[in-house]
Amino acid sequence: MDSFESFNLSKQLHYAIDDLKFEKPTPIQSAAFSVVLSGRDVVGIAQTGTGKTLAYMLPILHELKFSKQVTPRILILVPTRELVIQVVEKIESFAKYINLRVLGVYGEANINLQHQAIAQGTDIIVGTPGRLYELVVTRALKLKAIKKLVIDEVDVMLDLGFRFQLANIFELLPERRQNIMFSATMTDDVAMLIEDYFIEPAKVSVAVSGTPLDNIAQSCFFVPNFYTKVNLLSHLLQNKEVYSKVLIFVATKKRADKLFEAIEDDFGAETCVIHSNKTQNYRIRSIERFDEGIDRILISTDVMARGLDLDRITHVINFDTPNFPENYMHRIGRTGRATQEGAAILFSTEKEKAAKLRIESLMSYTIPKNDLPEEVEISEKLLPEEMPNDDSMEGFTVEGETPKPHVHEKKEKNKKTNQGGSYRREVAKKYKKPKTRGDKNFNRRKKNRK
Repeated sequence: MDSFESFNLSKQLHYAIDDLKFEKPTPIQSAAFSVVLSGRDVVGIAQTGTGKTLAYMLPILHELKFSKQVTPRILILVPTRELVIQVVEKIESFAKYINLRVLGVYGEANINLQHQAIAQGTDIIVGTPGRLYELVVTRALKLKAIKKLVIDEVDVMLDLGFRFQLANIFELLPERRQNIMFSATMTDDVAMLIEDYFIEPAKVSVAVSGTPLDNIAQSCFFVPNFYTKVNLLSHLLQNKEVYSKVLIFVATKKRADKLFEAIEDDFGAETCVIHSNKTQNYRIRSIERFDEGIDRILISTDVMARGLDLDRITHVINFDTPNFPENYMHRIGRTGRATQEGAAILFSTEKEKAAKLRIESLMSYTIPKNDLPEEVEISEKLLPEEMPNDDSMEGFTVEGETPKPHVHEKKEKNKKTNQGGSYRREVAKKYKKPKTRGDKNFNRRKKNRK
């Protein structure tokens, strides 16, 4: 389908699509529309950034009729709070000219306010599995009228340990319903979930997991350690015209904070960080500032940035090479959205070489290598986890430690000398007189002096 006209949508949906300036459907939107509309269970596999949200929402909105009922008819599950907020905003933009009620629920928000919002009635509810299950167990939310269940980014939910909540939510839903699942990867756990709860699903796949996007220019640098990566990153970020909106991925929350501290002096005023240890308000504010262009640089872990639709990211920098090659595909999919051009840069150490090879094997593509710029200093400062097990690193220092001298010094316990009993050395020094008036030795010496 070359245009949205072929979908025979209502005027209200066409008006919304025109407002969003969508010219033609993406391949996944074209492939999924009629299948979702048929009412069959659907499993959609498509890369990040290909328009999956509209792919499942357009047919749902097309046939969703006005209703005054209080209980929701559509349930959408997503893995993170940020995705809840984003999906709700997208649905509201798609349904701009439709009388429709959409509600998002997630943890860390006031659950009593969510109770009140549910009691007022909603047509579509979007939530994280944990909070949604909590609302169902407390009977604040009833799922008896759900006609369609959508699970977006299901592989991330399973990675985050939501299988228990998902299984229980499935059991509480009506048997007669349509299951719709969209993901960027098909793992064994996802396949098992489909086998347990889906009925002969139609599969829609427009790109094999691992196929690099044509509009993303990839490159890599080989660097020896963390602080050399910092030096290289700082060198690249100096060019504000080229690197005008940069998303940086790191492996852990600890490394995200450490990287921010390392570049704070030079780029702190234009940098924000998101990971699960940050408060909800802080994360939302950071994403908004980055999306609006107030902050130029965003440092994130994989889970926090998964599925986020951030506009016009010029560069994705993989500061740490991901262990799972699929995560690399999710990362670089943050840039080059739709028809835009993007760039992805990978920093890789010797220890990360195997992970890089797995990525290239998945893509059947060798990432072009760039030489390290001459201006970038090779740091001799190492993190504790970067230290080898041998003594071949003379001249290098470990973070938080001072260099050890070449001449062996005595241990502290071996420097002690015999200074007599503790009474004369410490007690007498402290009190300057006998500890008690009845000290016989003191009284005897005092008597002899008279």
